[in-house]
Amino acid sequence: MQTLKDRIAIITGASAGIGEALTRDLANQGARLVINARREAKLQEIASDYPKDQISVFAGDAGDPALSVRLLDHARATFGKEADLVVVNAGRGLWGSLTDSDTEEWEDMIRTNILGACHLMRETANRMVTQMPDPDKDADAFAAHWQKTIEVGGPCRDIVVLGSTVGRHISPFSSMYGSTKFAVNSLAEALRRQMAKYGVRVTLIEPGIVRTEFQESAGYEMEGFGAFMDSVGPVLRGEDISRSILFTISQPPAVHVNDVMIRPTRQEYP
Repeated sequence: MQTLKDRIAIITGASAGIGEALTRDLANQGARLVINARREAKLQEIASDYPKDQISVFAGDAGDPALSVRLLDHARATFGKEADLVVVNAGRGLWGSLTDSDTEEWEDMIRTNILGACHLMRETANRMVTQMPDPDKDADAFAAHWQKTIEVGGPCRDIVVLGSTVGRHISPFSSMYGSTKFAVNSLAEALRRQMAKYGVRVTLIEPGIVRTEFQESAGYEMEGFGAFMDSVGPVLRGEDISRSILFTISQPPAVHVNDVMIRPTRQEYP
């Protein structure tokens, strides 16, 4: 397993749930981080638990197309080199189907879950491929670079994308949200195929039901959904998803666990 010490990471949606759990796990293993969410006060609270120069807070709206460049520039300016781990985690949910979900919420959800994620994936990928010889233009130089990377165990370069089980197994009760995750799942796999020849790992994480503030903010009817969670419980926690992410990014450079679906043991569907 590869050490995570001194890796430079960016995490969006870091103020709660999976993002907060992953921030804490990476920081505890010595990574240096830029953490992003809309709630700056919450980000500052998380960062205050660690050495002052280990976590940098960069608040902002993950749906803003300009944020991806600003985040990556900030990581480079703060830590002296480009991020080698970017976790595309920010997203929002929406209860309801195509026919009964709140249409006034559609645009914001699509902007955050798809467009914001795409901009960050695109900018990260474009920067990562410039940090090594181009295998199409100089195969020998790339082969030498890749062999050295394997021999010394790095640097690994990872883009981790948070999808969802409802992106693969669409539920009629949250089909509009599921459609955004279906798109993200597909784009992550397309980017994986594009980046594979460069040795850049694109990993899709597809969680099932995770108990966070996500459901309430998405407008779920919490009494009924709470009963459903209890019926298949215990459901997952942010720490469970973080542990899975740590496993994937700790693999040697030539090993890629590229798609992980993780559910509570008793969750049958979706």
